[in-house]
Amino acid sequence: MNPLPLGSMSNYLIDSLPRQEKASFLADCEVIELMLGEVITEQGGNILHVHFPLDSFISQIASLSDGKLLEVAMVGSEGMLGTPLMLGVDESPWLALVQGAGTALRMPLGLFVRHLEQSPALQRLLERYLYVVIHQLSRVAACTHYHLVEARLARWLLMTQDRAHSDQLHLTHEFLAMMLGVRRAGITLAAMALQARRLISYHRGDIVVLDREGLIEASCGCYVADRSLYLRVITGGGAS
Repeated sequence: MNPLPLGSMSNYLIDSLPRQEKASFLADCEVIELMLGEVITEQGGNILHVHFPLDSFISQIASLSDGKLLEVAMVGSEGMLGTPLMLGVDESPWLALVQGAGTALRMPLGLFVRHLEQSPALQRLLERYLYVVIHQLSRVAACTHYHLVEARLARWLLMTQDRAHSDQLHLTHEFLAMMLGVRRAGITLAAMALQARRLISYHRGDIVVLDREGLIEASCGCYVADRSLYLRVITGGGAS
């Protein structure tokens, strides 16, 4: 099974637009560099721009009143940051944190709204993407509650690999524990289990995916389900 059709220096949503509308949209975008650990929007903060990652990726993190954090979504070159704007809301429901440094296309809120009003193709595409995001958010809630840490870790590594465009990842146990909402000891045991099966190698925060197909088998079914949904709704393709 291959990763989603992501290009290392392109954004699949923008690439899916008709040629003329794509050119018009890109003319109003600027290319920016996103730095690792950069906060794009705070939870509850105003959304001033939309972002379309190219070779960067962004975690969307829910923060509870007791300070606990949990990643609920990840955005790379398959998607966009700023989906609440599709609903007429300019407030971010999550903390948006750059997890993978790199480039992104950025457009100011006002220009984005104008393009939505003038481009039925853009509106239809992003409405379908919003459906995918909502569907995936509901699956995250169920996955976090019911699935074992090892399977969830495998899923998360696959999601990160897709968006990092690399088999080599740098992720500490502390960071993984925060993203998955579990104790560090749970991540250690899960990573050791995946390494014992020769699916990954792990040393001092450096993870290498050795066996992607094996990692897919070790993950919960949520990874394949999310991937299949994206392919069906956004690309019109199958899951092969």
